[in-house]
Parts: sequence; structure tokens; C-alpha cells
Amino acid sequence: MNQQPQVGIGIIIAKDDRVLLMKRKGPHGQGTWSTPGGHLDFGETPEECARREAKEEVGLDVVEARFRAVTNDVFEKEGKHYITIWMDCKTLPQDAIIAAEEEVAEIGWFAWDALPSPLFVPLENLLKENCYPPK
Repeated sequence: MNQQPQVGIGIIIAKDDRVLLMKRKGPHGQGTWSTPGGHLDFGETPEECARREAKEEVGLDVVEARFRAVTNDVFEKEGKHYITIWMDCKTLPQDAIIAAEEEVAEIGWFAWDALPSPLFVPLENLLKENCYPPK
């Protein structure tokens, strides 16, 4: 079990008052709804990671990424601890697709006040304003 915190990037892509979410596959957060995102690679900036992960997971080209917040996310059951850097991202006008079938079960655009459940822990923390800086 890795006892060192990992760094993740959460990618918030919104349009027309809706946010793009994906239902996660795999052992980490399986069955929960999350924004696209992933691990920050060595030497990579949060902006570069947001661009790479958005393309890899949902086929979108990020043209602008701005820092929004940081969450401190502990997954008790999995024994994992992440620091998630949240980025507000703008994309080119194109349709989101499932580009990583091994990671994404389904995708959809949801109103902020009508999000599906269950939510991935980092997204829950962000929405509860359990983040830095607090709103």
C-alpha cells in the first residue's frame, strides 16, 4: 500500500450551465461520477496534465486551463490519499466521446443542481467547499 499522497488533476469542463462528467471504471472510484482527470506526470504542469487527460479520456482539446481549487482526498477503503488540483478548462467546440474505454463507462453533461450519484470523493469535496481556497 502506497502511503505517499499522489497528485491528481480534476478537469472541470462546463458549457451552457452543464458540466461534463464520466462514470469511472477500474479499481479506484469504480461506479462513481467524476470530471475527467488523472495523475500529474513527472515534470508536467497542471495545465499540461489537463490537456493530456481531457484528450485521453473524453477526446476533447483543452485550449485554456485555469486553477480553481485544491482538495485533500483520502480514500479510506482503498488506502489512498490524493491532493487534487482542480482546473477550469475551456475546450474547442467538439463532441465529447469515450476515448478511454478501460477507464470510462459512460459520459454526460449534467446541470450543477442535478448531478448523478454516487460522486467521486474529490468532486464531493470540491462541491462541499472542503477545499483550498475555501469559497
